[in-house]
Amino acid sequence: MTPPTELKRSLSLTQITLYGLGTILGAGIYVLIGKVAGLAGLYAPLSFVIAAVLAALTGLSYAELSARYPKNAGEAVYVQKGFRLRRLSMLVGWLIILTGVVSAATIANGFVGYLHVFVAIPDWFAITLLVLLLGALAAWGIAESVMAASLITLVEVGGLLLVLFVAGGSLGDLPARLPELIPPADGGIWLGIMMGAFLAFYAFIGFEDMVNVAEEVKDPARILPLAIIIAIVVSTVLYLLVSLVAVLALPPAELAQSRAPLALIYERATGSPPTLISLISIFAVVNGALIQIIMVARVLYGMSREGWLHGAFGKVHAVTQTPLLSTAVATAIVLALALWLPLVTLAKVTSFIILIVFALINLSLVLIKQRHPKPDVIRVYPVWIPITGFLAATGFVLFQIYQMTGK
Repeated sequence: MTPPTELKRSLSLTQITLYGLGTILGAGIYVLIGKVAGLAGLYAPLSFVIAAVLAALTGLSYAELSARYPKNAGEAVYVQKGFRLRRLSMLVGWLIILTGVVSAATIANGFVGYLHVFVAIPDWFAITLLVLLLGALAAWGIAESVMAASLITLVEVGGLLLVLFVAGGSLGDLPARLPELIPPADGGIWLGIMMGAFLAFYAFIGFEDMVNVAEEVKDPARILPLAIIIAIVVSTVLYLLVSLVAVLALPPAELAQSRAPLALIYERATGSPPTLISLISIFAVVNGALIQIIMVARVLYGMSREGWLHGAFGKVHAVTQTPLLSTAVATAIVLALALWLPLVTLAKVTSFIILIVFALINLSLVLIKQRHPKPDVIRVYPVWIPITGFLAATGFVLFQIYQMTGK
């Protein structure tokens, strides 16, 4: 009997770091910086800092868990190891799938805003063509997909550096305008900042996707934790600088009205058409959507291999060495959601669901640490990190529920 085809271990530290950085950068800062500024005003950079702290706490928990259990469908496995409740683990797996497809749909919507700089075609046609092409690339092969994602990530970083270069002169005004960026002790202002932080948190989603390709990483117990930390640090620095430049260069209300905010900043700073930055932005949002589709397919694959889904989702094609059925299903759901829901709604839904998952992941690590406090070889972090991560994620969830209910 021929043994089933396995996933291919081909990803290095550089590749998996760029993979994670690509999905972190691809959506948030290119698409949502204007929306965050619309909520938080001049205090948008503070919203990004708050979101970064929450992401970093949970990121360290992911770093330790990925070393302990380097398997696809990572979150579902972590919750199973922590709570030992099959149904809860399956629920977490489905929540991760849901956040992946909703996130990819969010990014596909963001793609249209920058595409309109070049050509005015119907939104539905642009979204459909984009999602189907990305699904085909994800099915082609993990090495090819991640190579494409890595190259585009370098373009994304270059685009942010370009914005900082052309509009960075506004940072020279920072010492004089710093008092404007420090919020007073006003409840209404801080409410806007926290609402902005909730939306900005979406910009950091992506590092968790890295654990869901663990079985395709070389030496994952060593490489994955380091890659997660590098991706979060780099994205935080870039987000803080770009958000500062954005609010110093343009009024927040004007940023909030733009579907292509970085293109607007570039145009105002240079007086030239925003052709280059718009082109880079298109690549950036495409990259984020590609990585989300890959991630969802791998979670479906991992859940199948754990016996939580039909075996067909766990089959790997002998030629592409990718799970073709899982990739096709992920692509179809992304397309349906992208055509159905608007961008900000998609981003808020994604953030809400992933915060629930993050709370469970942090709590799982606390439980695992109680049973196995010091495993051999791998690096462990103090227990206060997952506890604080749990409290922060839960607090954000409760805050959003408060906002939705108006109570």
